[in-house]
Amino acid sequence: MSFSSDIKKELCTLEIYDRELLRAELYGMLIFGKTFRGDRIVFTTESVDAVRRITMLLQNLYMPIIEKQTALRAKSGQSRLFRISVIDSDECRRIFEDFGHSAGQVTLRVNRANIPSEELSAAFIRGVFLSCGSASDPMKSYHAEFCVPHKNLAADLCKILGEVTECGFSPKTVLRSGNYIVYFKGSEQICDLLTYIGAPIAAMEIMGTKAVKQVRNNINRRINGEMANIGKVASASARQIEAIKKIKNTRGIETLPEDLREIAVLRLENPEMSLRDLGQNLDPPISRSGANHRMQRLLGYADAEDSENGNN
Repeated sequence: MSFSSDIKKELCTLEIYDRELLRAELYGMLIFGKTFRGDRIVFTTESVDAVRRITMLLQNLYMPIIEKQTALRAKSGQSRLFRISVIDSDECRRIFEDFGHSAGQVTLRVNRANIPSEELSAAFIRGVFLSCGSASDPMKSYHAEFCVPHKNLAADLCKILGEVTECGFSPKTVLRSGNYIVYFKGSEQICDLLTYIGAPIAAMEIMGTKAVKQVRNNINRRINGEMANIGKVASASARQIEAIKKIKNTRGIETLPEDLREIAVLRLENPEMSLRDLGQNLDPPISRSGANHRMQRLLGYADAEDSENGNN
């Protein structure tokens, strides 16, 4: 199952007994469904849980005769597409008009009289999500959207979401394949949305996944940093050993000042050590900057040998 399916399953398990809340949820499912007119009402979905939910809401609130059809989606492999239709036109008109709509409407808009309170708005948006909402797997990205077929409905949805005072939603809209996509980016906004419409378990899953990803990213950054440091140490060590061997093969390490001779021998014996560790293993111990200073002097001796050999 997809993450969107899990969300819809959670929403459909909510036990609500208040008639106005059920009515607001049904309104969101119907008006953002496939067809909502005075002579035809059709709801389509891939979610079997949404099918059961809208069937229950229609039967409890209006008791119409409905027809359920199931088909395979050609573009989605074996995914099933469920279609719920109110088959009697008189019952379609009764439901349509009960939500405050009339056959003379030129453009379908959300009738705000059906959602006068924020509690009813939450139920309405829950219905909208069951109708046309989806959310990506939080392991991949943080994205939630409503796929709306009409521009005015998309604008109405954005306005309703923007008026939710407790969440401070800021949805964006984009046109995609003829549909208007109202979407959210960012884990915080999506968690707030899911909690608001009644899916706190899904919201907690996003927060948990985000925490795991943050820990993983921190570990990866630390590992990458350590690998980079190891690479730098290895590269510097190789250069230092080459310089020390050059001195050894020309003038001899024994000709070096005692402090340089000591660190040169220690470096040859411990090519894997960092400058800090080299410094700590000297007698007496010195700091990393002190060890680096001695190494720079050794490199200077090696360069001097190159110059003398070049002159000769």
